[in-house]
Amino acid sequence: MSDIPRHVLEDGDTRITLLALGAAVQDWRLGDRACVLGFRDPESYRHNPGYLGTIVGRVANRIGGARYTRGGETVTLTPNEGANMLHGGPDAISHRLWTLDPDGPRRARLGIVSEDGENGFPGRVEIAVTLTLDGGRLTWDMEARPDRETPINLAQHLYFNLAGAGDIRAHRLRLRASRYTPIDAAQIPTGEIAPVEGTRFDFRSARPLDAPEGWDHNIALDPGDGPAAELTAPDGTTLRLRTDQPGLQVYSSNGLGPTGTPNDSAPHQTFAGLCLEAQGFPDAPNQPSFPPVFHTPDRPYRQITSVEIAPPR
Repeated sequence: MSDIPRHVLEDGDTRITLLALGAAVQDWRLGDRACVLGFRDPESYRHNPGYLGTIVGRVANRIGGARYTRGGETVTLTPNEGANMLHGGPDAISHRLWTLDPDGPRRARLGIVSEDGENGFPGRVEIAVTLTLDGGRLTWDMEARPDRETPINLAQHLYFNLAGAGDIRAHRLRLRASRYTPIDAAQIPTGEIAPVEGTRFDFRSARPLDAPEGWDHNIALDPGDGPAAELTAPDGTTLRLRTDQPGLQVYSSNGLGPTGTPNDSAPHQTFAGLCLEAQGFPDAPNQPSFPPVFHTPDRPYRQITSVEIAPPR
C-alpha cells in the first residue's frame, strides 16, 4: 500500500483522483470512462519519464543550452535532455512530494518549495496550486512567489484520451490560434512567431490528429473569449480548455512508452494521449521577442487554467 497522500474530487458524473507526488492527476473519470492516462500504482509516479499528469516546472518546456543571460550574467542550469533543460531539470517539482490539503469533495490545495539554486535557478520559490472541480470542469489556480527575480513557467501535463481506449488520432482538435513558434532539430524555438496558415499547425477549424509525425510544438494563442482549445472524441465527448497563458504546447505523446502499469485508460504508447499544456513560450528566458517569464516578489507568478470534459450532447 502506497503512503503517497491522495484525495478524490467528485461532482456529478466526474471523479478525479489527485496525488501529492508531482501534484498529479492520477485518474479522471467521466462516469465509468477513464479520460486521462495514468499509473495504477501511485508509487509509479516516482519514476515518471513522461511526466504523466503532473505539474511541471519551475520552468516548463525547454531552455536551450540549459542556460540564459540576464542583466549581463549567465545562469547555468542542469541539463536533462541532451544539452538542454526540460521541465525544470532532473528531480524537479514534477517528481517530488507536495503537501496536499483537501478542502471538501470539490477542492484541494497543493504546495511545494523550490529552493534557491535548485537545478541552477536563482531564488527560493513558494508554489501553491489550488484545484477546484465544478461539474465537469477542473480549474488549476497556480501561484508562485519568489524571493528574488527568477524565471517561472508552470504547466499541467495531463495526457487526454477522451475515448478511454485506443489512440487519439481520430480525435478532432480546434485551437484559437493563428501563430506558432517554429523549432530547430533540438526542439528549441528559433525566435520566430510564424503564421499557421498553410502549415500542419493550423487548427483554427477542427480537424483530426492524424499526421504521422505527430506534434510537440508551442502554439501562440490568440486573445479572445471562449475556449482556447476544443478536443472532441469520435463519440462526441468534448474537452474545452480555457487559460490566461499565451502559449499551448500540443504534444501527441510521440515519445511515450510503457513504464509502470497503466490505469484503465489506453496503454502508454505513441498517440495514446494528447497533452494540451497551457504555459509561457518555451525558451522564453533566451528569446527577447517572447512574452517574459521572469517574476519577482513584487510581480509573483499566477496562472488560471480550466479543463472541462463533457459527454456527447
